[in-house]
Amino acid sequence: MTQGIQVVAIGGTTRPNSSSEKALRIAAQAAKDAGAQVSFITGTDLLMPIYDTQSTERAAESLHLIERIRHADGVLISSPGYHGGMSGLIKNAIDYLEDLSGERRPYLDGRAVGCVAVAHGWQASVTTLHQLRQITHALRGWPTPMGAAVNTAETQFSADGTLEDLAAHAALTRVGTQVVDFAEAFTAHRN
Repeated sequence: MTQGIQVVAIGGTTRPNSSSEKALRIAAQAAKDAGAQVSFITGTDLLMPIYDTQSTERAAESLHLIERIRHADGVLISSPGYHGGMSGLIKNAIDYLEDLSGERRPYLDGRAVGCVAVAHGWQASVTTLHQLRQITHALRGWPTPMGAAVNTAETQFSADGTLEDLAAHAALTRVGTQVVDFAEAFTAHRN
């Protein structure tokens, strides 16, 4: 049934191979392993003008994001925790979902959303994860039951992107798998 399930993986920072991007890639690999087709919007792809409610003009990067989400069955979002919350880069990308407000499937409606937060400490990673889940609800998405908070003060990513902490790795993998499982169920229900 997963044939044709489209998942968009959004996240990271402008620093190549950031911890939040590595976490996103682990979850995305699990989604691929579950049969989904995954596209990425990471790093400098996230450098978009600040979302402006007064203007309908959109940069190419913003239009690409909106188009990917429009056709997605599931979404993975990974944010670094900055000062106890999600990064401005990720929040700005999420703000562009307002452009989908008038569509048949507005915002994240009917889409499974896997949320991942990575920070140097539990407080920032957990509060960032909570924010991602709350925003997903506000945008009519379905956060997966498993969310992943990764504390880089206690575990590190290797150069090849693997994670030392097996429990954190398992949580990321579960997030990616659940996005596909729930996207598959929603797709079957709609059809």
